Amino acid sequence: MAAPLEKSPPLRSVKAPRSKHQGPARGERHRFWMWFTVCLAFAIGGYFWLTSARILGVPFDLSYGPRDPLFVQSVGPLLGSEFSSGNSVRTLINGERFFPVMLDEIRHAQKTITLETYIWTSGKISDQFIEALSERAQHGVKVHVLADGMGTLKFKKEDKQRMKDAGIEYMVYGREHWYTIKPNINHRTHRKILVVDGKVGFTGGTCIDDHWLGNADSPEVWRETQVRIEGPAVQEMQATFAANWLQTTGRLLIGPDYFPEAGHPGKVVAECYKSGPSEGPENARVAYLLAIASARKSIRIANAYFVPDDLALEMLVRARKRGVQVQVIVPAINDSRIGRAASRSRWGRLLEAGVEFYRYKPAMYHAKVMIVDDIYVTVGSVNFDNRSFAINDEDGLNMIDPDVARDHLKSFNDDLKRSDPLTWEEYNSRSEIQKGLDYLAGLLRSQL
Repeated sequence: MAAPLEKSPPLRSVKAPRSKHQGPARGERHRFWMWFTVCLAFAIGGYFWLTSARILGVPFDLSYGPRDPLFVQSVGPLLGSEFSSGNSVRTLINGERFFPVMLDEIRHAQKTITLETYIWTSGKISDQFIEALSERAQHGVKVHVLADGMGTLKFKKEDKQRMKDAGIEYMVYGREHWYTIKPNINHRTHRKILVVDGKVGFTGGTCIDDHWLGNADSPEVWRETQVRIEGPAVQEMQATFAANWLQTTGRLLIGPDYFPEAGHPGKVVAECYKSGPSEGPENARVAYLLAIASARKSIRIANAYFVPDDLALEMLVRARKRGVQVQVIVPAINDSRIGRAASRSRWGRLLEAGVEFYRYKPAMYHAKVMIVDDIYVTVGSVNFDNRSFAINDEDGLNMIDPDVARDHLKSFNDDLKRSDPLTWEEYNSRSEIQKGLDYLAGLLRSQL
Protein backbone atom coordinates (compact mmCIF):
# COMPACT_ATOMS: atom_id res chain seq x y z
CA MET A 1 0.00 0.00 0.00
CA ALA A 2 1.28 3.37 -0.88
CA ALA A 3 2.20 5.62 1.98
CA PRO A 4 -0.23 8.54 2.57
CA LEU A 5 0.84 11.80 1.09
CA GLU A 6 2.11 14.34 3.59
CA LYS A 7 0.30 17.67 3.64
CA SER A 8 2.42 20.51 2.50
CA PRO A 9 2.64 23.44 4.93
CA PRO A 10 0.62 26.47 3.85
CA LEU A 11 2.48 28.81 1.62
CA ARG A 12 3.54 32.07 3.23
CA SER A 13 4.24 35.21 1.40
CA VAL A 14 7.84 36.14 1.81
CA LYS A 15 8.83 39.78 1.59
CA ALA A 16 11.80 40.33 -0.55
CA PRO A 17 14.51 42.11 1.35
CA ARG A 18 14.52 45.81 0.61
CA SER A 19 17.40 46.75 -1.59
CA LYS A 20 19.67 49.40 -0.28
CA HIS A 21 18.87 51.25 -3.49
CA GLN A 22 15.15 51.37 -2.69
CA GLY A 23 13.67 54.39 -0.92
CA PRO A 24 12.73 54.42 2.79
CA ALA A 25 9.57 52.68 3.96
CA ARG A 26 6.37 54.66 4.33
CA GLY A 27 6.72 55.00 8.10
CA GLU A 28 10.28 56.22 7.79
CA ARG A 29 9.24 58.80 5.19
CA HIS A 30 6.46 59.98 7.48
CA ARG A 31 8.87 60.42 10.40
CA PHE A 32 11.38 62.20 8.18
CA TRP A 33 8.87 64.77 6.96
CA MET A 34 7.43 65.20 10.45
CA TRP A 35 10.85 66.04 11.92
CA PHE A 36 11.75 68.14 8.88
CA THR A 37 8.58 70.19 9.38
CA VAL A 38 9.25 70.62 13.11
CA CYS A 39 12.87 71.67 12.52
CA LEU A 40 11.83 74.04 9.73
CA ALA A 41 9.18 75.63 11.95
CA PHE A 42 11.68 76.22 14.75
CA ALA A 43 14.31 77.49 12.27
CA ILE A 44 11.84 80.00 10.87
CA GLY A 45 10.74 80.94 14.39
CA GLY A 46 14.37 81.42 15.40
CA TYR A 47 15.00 83.63 12.39
CA PHE A 48 11.98 85.77 13.16
CA TRP A 49 13.00 85.88 16.82
CA LEU A 50 16.43 87.23 15.93
CA THR A 51 15.10 89.71 13.39
CA SER A 52 12.18 90.99 15.51
CA ALA A 53 12.69 94.46 16.89
CA ARG A 54 13.48 94.39 20.59
CA ILE A 55 15.04 97.78 21.05
CA LEU A 56 14.05 98.57 24.62
CA GLY A 57 15.69 96.01 26.86
CA VAL A 58 16.19 97.65 30.27
CA PRO A 59 13.40 98.08 32.86
CA PHE A 60 12.74 101.62 34.04
CA ASP A 61 10.82 103.49 36.72
CA LEU A 62 8.83 106.72 36.69
CA SER A 63 8.58 109.08 39.65
CA TYR A 64 5.18 110.38 38.54
CA GLY A 65 1.80 108.92 37.61
CA PRO A 66 -0.63 109.49 34.72
CA ARG A 67 -2.30 112.38 36.56
CA ASP A 68 0.95 114.35 36.60
CA PRO A 69 1.48 116.88 33.75
CA LEU A 70 4.99 115.44 33.37
CA PHE A 71 3.45 112.22 32.09
CA VAL A 72 1.68 114.01 29.24
CA GLN A 73 4.78 116.06 28.44
CA SER A 74 6.93 112.93 28.17
CA VAL A 75 4.73 110.26 26.64
CA GLY A 76 3.44 112.27 23.67
CA PRO A 77 6.84 113.21 22.20
CA LEU A 78 8.26 109.75 22.89
CA LEU A 79 5.50 108.22 20.76
CA GLY A 80 5.81 110.81 17.99
CA SER A 81 2.42 112.35 18.74
CA GLU A 82 0.97 114.91 21.11
CA PHE A 83 -1.78 114.82 23.70
CA SER A 84 -4.49 117.34 22.87
CA SER A 85 -7.41 118.55 24.97
CA GLY A 86 -10.95 119.12 23.76
CA ASN A 87 -11.76 115.63 22.51
CA SER A 88 -15.10 113.88 22.87
CA VAL A 89 -15.01 110.11 23.39
CA ARG A 90 -17.77 107.50 23.41
CA THR A 91 -17.16 103.92 24.49
CA LEU A 92 -19.02 101.27 22.47
CA ILE A 93 -19.17 97.66 23.66
CA ASN A 94 -19.89 94.83 21.20
CA GLY A 95 -21.10 94.84 17.63
CA GLU A 96 -24.77 95.49 18.31
CA ARG A 97 -23.69 98.94 19.56
CA PHE A 98 -20.69 99.98 17.50
CA PHE A 99 -21.63 98.71 14.03
CA PRO A 100 -24.83 100.83 13.79
CA VAL A 101 -22.88 103.93 14.91
CA MET A 102 -20.05 103.32 12.45
CA LEU A 103 -22.45 102.70 9.55
CA ASP A 104 -24.48 105.78 10.43
CA GLU A 105 -21.36 107.97 10.30
CA ILE A 106 -20.43 106.47 6.91
CA ARG A 107 -23.91 107.14 5.52
CA HIS A 108 -23.65 110.80 6.53
CA ALA A 109 -20.14 111.38 5.13
CA GLN A 110 -19.86 114.49 2.96
CA LYS A 111 -16.26 114.55 1.71
CA THR A 112 -13.99 111.66 2.71
CA ILE A 113 -13.96 108.21 4.29
CA THR A 114 -10.75 106.38 5.18
CA LEU A 115 -10.95 102.80 6.43
CA GLU A 116 -8.08 100.46 7.38
CA THR A 117 -8.67 96.95 8.68
CA TYR A 118 -6.86 93.69 9.23
CA ILE A 119 -9.69 91.18 8.65
CA TRP A 120 -12.47 91.63 6.10
CA THR A 121 -14.62 88.56 5.53
CA SER A 122 -17.58 88.35 3.18
CA GLY A 123 -20.88 88.06 5.01
CA LYS A 124 -23.77 90.01 6.47
CA ILE A 125 -21.85 92.90 8.04
CA SER A 126 -19.52 93.04 5.04
CA ASP A 127 -22.50 93.60 2.75
CA GLN A 128 -23.72 96.44 4.97
CA PHE A 129 -20.33 98.18 4.83
CA ILE A 130 -20.01 97.68 1.08
CA GLU A 131 -23.48 99.12 0.48
CA ALA A 132 -22.88 102.14 2.73
CA LEU A 133 -19.42 102.89 1.33
CA SER A 134 -20.54 102.37 -2.27
CA GLU A 135 -23.53 104.68 -1.89
CA ARG A 136 -21.30 107.48 -0.60
CA ALA A 137 -18.68 106.92 -3.31
CA GLN A 138 -21.38 107.14 -6.00
CA HIS A 139 -22.39 110.51 -4.54
CA GLY A 140 -18.90 111.98 -4.85
CA VAL A 141 -17.41 111.16 -1.45
CA LYS A 142 -13.74 110.11 -1.72
CA VAL A 143 -13.58 106.64 -0.17
CA HIS A 144 -10.24 104.93 0.51
CA VAL A 145 -10.10 101.40 1.89
CA LEU A 146 -6.86 99.68 2.95
CA ALA A 147 -6.94 96.03 4.03
CA ASP A 148 -4.33 93.42 4.88
CA GLY A 149 -3.67 90.70 2.33
CA MET A 150 -3.62 87.88 4.87
CA GLY A 151 -6.71 89.16 6.66
CA THR A 152 -8.77 89.26 3.46
CA LEU A 153 -8.29 85.67 2.32
CA LYS A 154 -12.03 85.09 2.95
CA PHE A 155 -13.11 88.32 1.27
CA LYS A 156 -14.67 87.32 -2.04
CA LYS A 157 -13.30 88.74 -5.27
CA GLU A 158 -16.76 89.74 -6.39
CA ASP A 159 -17.24 91.78 -3.21
CA LYS A 160 -13.96 93.62 -3.81
CA GLN A 161 -15.05 94.27 -7.38
CA ARG A 162 -18.40 95.67 -6.20
CA MET A 163 -16.53 98.33 -4.25
CA LYS A 164 -14.19 99.16 -7.10
CA ASP A 165 -17.08 99.40 -9.54
CA ALA A 166 -18.77 101.88 -7.18
CA GLY A 167 -15.71 104.14 -7.24
CA ILE A 168 -14.11 103.07 -3.97
CA GLU A 169 -10.31 102.96 -3.93
CA TYR A 170 -9.72 99.53 -2.44
CA MET A 171 -6.09 98.57 -1.82
CA VAL A 172 -4.26 95.67 -0.22
CA TYR A 173 -1.65 97.06 2.18
CA GLY A 174 1.80 97.26 0.62
CA ARG A 175 0.54 96.05 -2.75
CA GLU A 176 -1.12 98.44 -5.18
CA HIS A 177 -1.20 95.80 -7.93
CA TRP A 178 -1.75 92.04 -7.59
CA TYR A 179 1.68 91.30 -9.05
CA THR A 180 3.52 93.58 -6.61
CA ILE A 181 5.80 91.56 -4.32
CA LYS A 182 5.57 92.53 -0.66
CA PRO A 183 9.15 92.36 0.71
CA ASN A 184 8.25 91.11 4.20
CA ILE A 185 5.33 88.69 4.31
CA ASN A 186 5.59 88.52 8.10
CA HIS A 187 4.76 92.22 8.37
CA ARG A 188 1.01 92.85 8.46
CA THR A 189 -1.16 95.89 9.01
CA HIS A 190 -3.17 95.07 12.10
CA ARG A 191 -4.62 98.58 12.35
CA LYS A 192 -8.34 99.20 12.74
CA ILE A 193 -9.20 102.76 11.76
CA LEU A 194 -12.28 104.48 10.38
CA VAL A 195 -12.24 108.26 9.87
CA VAL A 196 -15.19 110.18 8.38
CA ASP A 197 -14.69 113.68 6.93
CA GLY A 198 -11.51 114.00 9.00
CA LYS A 199 -13.68 114.81 12.02
CA VAL A 200 -14.98 111.55 13.51
CA GLY A 201 -12.74 108.56 14.18
CA PHE A 202 -13.19 104.99 15.37
CA THR A 203 -10.64 102.49 16.64
CA GLY A 204 -10.52 99.35 18.74
CA GLY A 205 -10.21 95.66 17.98
CA THR A 206 -13.07 95.51 15.49
CA CYS A 207 -12.74 94.00 12.04
CA ILE A 208 -15.37 93.55 9.35
CA ASP A 209 -16.51 90.02 9.98
CA ASP A 210 -19.73 88.44 11.26
CA HIS A 211 -17.89 87.24 14.39
CA TRP A 212 -18.31 90.80 15.71
CA LEU A 213 -22.09 90.88 15.31
CA GLY A 214 -24.38 90.66 18.34
CA ASN A 215 -23.65 91.08 22.03
CA ALA A 216 -21.02 88.43 22.87
CA ASP A 217 -23.70 86.08 24.17
CA SER A 218 -22.32 82.90 22.57
CA PRO A 219 -18.92 81.45 21.63
CA GLU A 220 -19.59 82.32 17.98
CA VAL A 221 -19.85 86.07 18.69
CA TRP A 222 -16.85 88.00 19.99
CA ARG A 223 -16.63 90.39 22.93
CA GLU A 224 -15.15 93.67 21.68
CA THR A 225 -14.45 97.29 22.70
CA GLN A 226 -14.56 100.14 20.21
CA VAL A 227 -14.35 103.92 20.73
CA ARG A 228 -15.73 106.85 18.76
CA ILE A 229 -13.76 110.09 19.03
CA GLU A 230 -14.17 113.65 17.83
CA GLY A 231 -11.62 116.41 18.23
CA PRO A 232 -7.94 117.16 17.56
CA ALA A 233 -6.78 113.55 18.13
CA VAL A 234 -8.72 112.50 15.01
CA GLN A 235 -6.11 114.30 12.90
CA GLU A 236 -3.45 111.98 14.31
CA MET A 237 -5.67 109.00 13.53
CA GLN A 238 -6.08 110.26 9.98
CA ALA A 239 -2.32 110.73 9.68
CA THR A 240 -1.83 107.11 10.80
CA PHE A 241 -4.04 105.92 7.95
CA ALA A 242 -2.36 108.31 5.51
CA ALA A 243 1.07 106.86 6.35
CA ASN A 244 0.12 103.36 5.21
CA TRP A 245 -1.80 104.73 2.23
CA LEU A 246 1.39 106.53 1.15
CA GLN A 247 3.46 103.37 1.60
CA THR A 248 1.02 101.40 -0.53
CA THR A 249 0.16 103.85 -3.32
CA GLY A 250 2.92 106.49 -3.28
CA ARG A 251 0.19 109.12 -2.98
CA LEU A 252 -0.48 111.65 -0.24
CA LEU A 253 -3.87 112.30 1.29
CA ILE A 254 -3.76 115.99 2.09
CA GLY A 255 -5.96 119.07 2.30
CA PRO A 256 -9.02 120.20 4.28
CA ASP A 257 -11.17 117.31 3.08
CA TYR A 258 -8.91 114.97 5.05
CA PHE A 259 -7.53 117.37 7.68
CA PRO A 260 -10.18 120.00 8.43
CA GLU A 261 -9.75 122.49 11.24
CA ALA A 262 -10.19 120.54 14.45
CA GLY A 263 -12.96 121.53 16.79
CA HIS A 264 -13.05 120.99 20.54
CA PRO A 265 -16.33 119.18 21.21
CA GLY A 266 -15.29 117.73 24.58
CA LYS A 267 -12.77 117.83 27.40
CA VAL A 268 -10.87 114.54 27.04
CA VAL A 269 -7.08 114.71 26.75
CA ALA A 270 -6.05 112.19 24.09
CA GLU A 271 -3.45 111.18 21.53
CA CYS A 272 -3.41 108.67 18.69
CA TYR A 273 -0.05 107.07 17.92
CA LYS A 274 1.13 104.72 15.19
CA SER A 275 3.49 101.82 15.64
CA GLY A 276 5.27 99.59 13.14
CA PRO A 277 8.71 98.44 11.99
CA SER A 278 9.12 101.32 9.54
CA GLU A 279 7.39 104.03 11.57
CA GLY A 280 7.79 104.33 15.31
CA PRO A 281 9.24 100.85 15.94
CA GLU A 282 8.08 99.56 19.31
CA ASN A 283 5.83 102.58 19.95
CA ALA A 284 3.09 100.21 21.05
CA ARG A 285 5.44 98.39 23.42
CA VAL A 286 6.82 101.64 24.82
CA ALA A 287 3.31 103.05 25.29
CA TYR A 288 2.21 100.05 27.36
CA LEU A 289 5.40 99.94 29.43
CA LEU A 290 5.25 103.69 30.15
CA ALA A 291 1.70 103.30 31.41
CA ILE A 292 2.67 100.34 33.61
CA ALA A 293 5.64 102.26 35.05
CA SER A 294 3.37 105.24 35.82
CA ALA A 295 0.80 103.22 37.78
CA ARG A 296 0.43 104.14 41.44
CA LYS A 297 -2.83 102.42 42.32
CA SER A 298 -4.12 99.93 39.76
CA ILE A 299 -3.55 98.35 36.35
CA ARG A 300 -6.41 96.58 34.61
CA ILE A 301 -5.59 94.73 31.41
CA ALA A 302 -8.25 93.27 29.12
CA ASN A 303 -6.54 91.63 26.17
CA ALA A 304 -7.23 88.89 23.67
CA TYR A 305 -3.62 87.76 23.32
CA PHE A 306 -1.68 88.38 26.52
CA VAL A 307 1.85 87.06 25.86
CA PRO A 308 4.21 89.42 27.71
CA ASP A 309 7.92 89.36 26.97
CA ASP A 310 10.55 89.26 29.73
CA LEU A 311 10.72 93.05 30.06
CA ALA A 312 6.94 93.37 30.36
CA LEU A 313 6.95 90.64 33.01
CA GLU A 314 9.59 92.53 34.96
CA MET A 315 7.66 95.81 34.72
CA LEU A 316 4.44 94.20 35.95
CA VAL A 317 6.24 92.50 38.84
CA ARG A 318 7.79 95.86 39.79
CA ALA A 319 4.33 97.39 39.80
CA ARG A 320 3.16 94.73 42.24
CA LYS A 321 6.17 95.36 44.48
CA ARG A 322 5.22 99.03 44.82
CA GLY A 323 1.70 98.01 45.85
CA VAL A 324 -0.18 98.35 42.55
CA GLN A 325 -3.17 96.04 42.08
CA VAL A 326 -2.88 94.25 38.72
CA GLN A 327 -5.87 92.47 37.19
CA VAL A 328 -5.79 90.69 33.83
CA ILE A 329 -8.77 89.34 31.86
CA VAL A 330 -7.91 86.83 29.13
CA PRO A 331 -10.12 84.59 26.97
CA ALA A 332 -11.30 81.23 28.26
CA ILE A 333 -12.36 80.66 24.64
CA ASN A 334 -9.56 81.41 22.23
CA ASP A 335 -9.32 81.19 18.44
CA SER A 336 -5.68 80.10 18.70
CA ARG A 337 -4.65 77.06 20.74
CA ILE A 338 -0.97 77.84 20.29
CA GLY A 339 -1.55 81.45 21.33
CA ARG A 340 -3.44 80.35 24.42
CA ALA A 341 -0.70 77.89 25.39
CA ALA A 342 2.03 80.49 24.83
CA SER A 343 0.08 82.95 26.97
CA ARG A 344 -0.26 80.41 29.80
CA SER A 345 3.48 79.79 29.74
CA ARG A 346 4.01 83.41 30.87
CA TRP A 347 1.59 83.55 33.82
CA GLY A 348 3.53 81.72 36.52
CA ARG A 349 5.79 84.53 37.71
CA LEU A 350 2.93 87.01 37.60
CA LEU A 351 0.64 84.79 39.67
CA GLU A 352 3.42 84.33 42.23
CA ALA A 353 3.76 88.13 42.41
CA GLY A 354 0.04 88.53 43.14
CA VAL A 355 -1.29 89.44 39.71
CA GLU A 356 -4.96 88.45 39.45
CA PHE A 357 -5.98 86.47 36.36
CA TYR A 358 -9.54 85.96 35.13
CA ARG A 359 -10.78 83.89 32.18
CA TYR A 360 -13.75 85.32 30.30
CA LYS A 361 -16.27 82.54 29.65
CA PRO A 362 -19.26 83.53 27.45
CA ALA A 363 -17.49 84.31 24.16
CA MET A 364 -14.14 84.88 22.51
CA TYR A 365 -12.61 87.82 24.37
CA HIS A 366 -11.07 90.20 21.82
CA ALA A 367 -10.80 93.47 23.79
CA LYS A 368 -7.51 95.43 23.75
CA VAL A 369 -7.80 97.79 26.70
CA MET A 370 -5.65 98.87 29.64
CA ILE A 371 -6.86 101.15 32.45
CA VAL A 372 -4.34 102.72 34.84
CA ASP A 373 -5.15 104.48 38.14
CA ASP A 374 -8.80 104.97 37.12
CA ILE A 375 -7.91 107.85 34.82
CA TYR A 376 -5.70 106.64 31.96
CA VAL A 377 -7.07 104.37 29.22
CA THR A 378 -5.38 102.92 26.15
CA VAL A 379 -7.43 101.19 23.47
CA GLY A 380 -6.82 100.34 19.82
CA SER A 381 -5.55 97.48 17.69
CA VAL A 382 -2.64 96.54 19.99
CA ASN A 383 -2.45 93.08 21.54
CA PHE A 384 -0.18 92.53 24.53
CA ASP A 385 2.24 90.39 22.53
CA ASN A 386 5.39 90.65 20.46
CA ARG A 387 3.57 90.59 17.13
CA SER A 388 1.78 93.82 18.03
CA PHE A 389 4.72 95.29 19.93
CA ALA A 390 7.40 94.69 17.30
CA ILE A 391 6.21 93.16 14.02
CA ASN A 392 2.84 94.50 12.86
CA ASP A 393 1.60 98.00 12.08
CA GLU A 394 -0.70 99.09 14.91
CA ASP A 395 -2.62 102.12 16.12
CA GLY A 396 -3.33 103.12 19.70
CA LEU A 397 -5.52 105.77 21.32
CA ASN A 398 -4.39 106.97 24.76
CA MET A 399 -6.91 108.96 26.82
CA ILE A 400 -6.66 110.73 30.16
CA ASP A 401 -10.08 111.43 31.64
CA PRO A 402 -11.93 110.07 34.71
CA ASP A 403 -15.26 109.79 32.88
CA VAL A 404 -13.77 107.78 30.02
CA ALA A 405 -11.97 105.59 32.55
CA ARG A 406 -15.24 105.12 34.45
CA ASP A 407 -16.96 103.81 31.30
CA HIS A 408 -14.17 101.31 30.68
CA LEU A 409 -14.07 100.31 34.36
CA LYS A 410 -17.76 99.51 34.22
CA SER A 411 -17.30 97.20 31.24
CA PHE A 412 -14.19 95.68 32.86
CA ASN A 413 -16.08 94.92 36.05
CA ASP A 414 -18.99 93.51 34.06
CA ASP A 415 -16.50 91.21 32.34
CA LEU A 416 -15.07 90.14 35.70
CA LYS A 417 -18.52 88.89 36.71
CA ARG A 418 -18.53 86.67 33.63
CA SER A 419 -15.02 85.36 34.24
CA ASP A 420 -13.50 82.59 36.35
CA PRO A 421 -10.53 83.53 38.56
CA LEU A 422 -7.33 81.54 38.18
CA THR A 423 -5.35 80.75 41.33
CA TRP A 424 -1.68 79.88 41.56
CA GLU A 425 -2.62 76.41 42.89
CA GLU A 426 -4.88 75.73 39.90
CA TYR A 427 -2.27 77.01 37.49
CA ASN A 428 0.47 74.89 39.05
CA SER A 429 -1.71 71.76 39.05
CA ARG A 430 -1.67 71.50 35.27
CA SER A 431 -0.51 68.13 34.02
CA GLU A 432 3.15 67.74 33.14
CA ILE A 433 2.14 67.21 29.53
CA GLN A 434 0.21 70.47 29.51
CA LYS A 435 3.11 72.31 31.11
CA GLY A 436 5.45 70.91 28.48
CA LEU A 437 3.16 71.91 25.62
CA ASP A 438 2.75 75.40 27.09
CA TYR A 439 6.52 75.74 27.36
CA LEU A 440 7.05 74.69 23.73
CA ALA A 441 4.38 77.11 22.55
CA GLY A 442 6.05 79.84 24.62
CA LEU A 443 9.24 79.37 22.61
CA LEU A 444 7.32 80.70 19.60
CA ARG A 445 5.97 83.76 21.44
CA SER A 446 7.99 86.19 19.35
CA GLN A 447 5.59 85.47 16.45
CA LEU A 448 2.33 85.30 18.42
